[in-house]
Amino acid sequence: MSAAAVERPHADRPLIAEANLIMERLPGRRVEIIGGQLLLSPARDGPHSGALMLFAAPFLQLGLVRPLPGIGLWPPTGPEDYVIPDLSVVDDDYRDHLVENSCYDPACFRLVMEVTSSNWKTDLRAKVVSYAKAKIPVYVIIDRRHQRLHVLTDPVRDSYATHHIHTAGELVTLPESVGGKVALDVAELLKAGEPHTNG
Repeated sequence: MSAAAVERPHADRPLIAEANLIMERLPGRRVEIIGGQLLLSPARDGPHSGALMLFAAPFLQLGLVRPLPGIGLWPPTGPEDYVIPDLSVVDDDYRDHLVENSCYDPACFRLVMEVTSSNWKTDLRAKVVSYAKAKIPVYVIIDRRHQRLHVLTDPVRDSYATHHIHTAGELVTLPESVGGKVALDVAELLKAGEPHTNG
């Protein structure tokens, strides 16, 4: 499934320099460049991380792929664009596909997953375009705002041909192209990701 890394021109990268500076000043925040715009995501809360780890668990048993949190993906959407999914399932040889700025060629990604935060529209809109253009086969969103799970497959240009929305009580089996048979309990994932409530 993997291909050789894509070479990028080595010109001045003012947005990447700015993004790296912001990450140094605001540790724990995620900075991405999508569509030529800098996007700053809040730090993960405990339930966000809990949903991420619960989702990652079945992939640890598959062998030929690795579930990795927070590694960068270099989509073909702009000279400085890069995206950092909450979790990526990548081929075991992903290290051979480093492009630059700690980002990897999309060819080694089998799945990306996001857990929504206050900037949930980015996960449901802008990232759909980026991941589809990068031809990421499967994009899963744990939508904490609307309490549902999105599974997008079959990337076509800047969208996905198949978009299924699942709610609590459903068991979802992902395409085996992710590295093997993985079934998700939607209720468990949504419960793990329930944001804290004050009071």
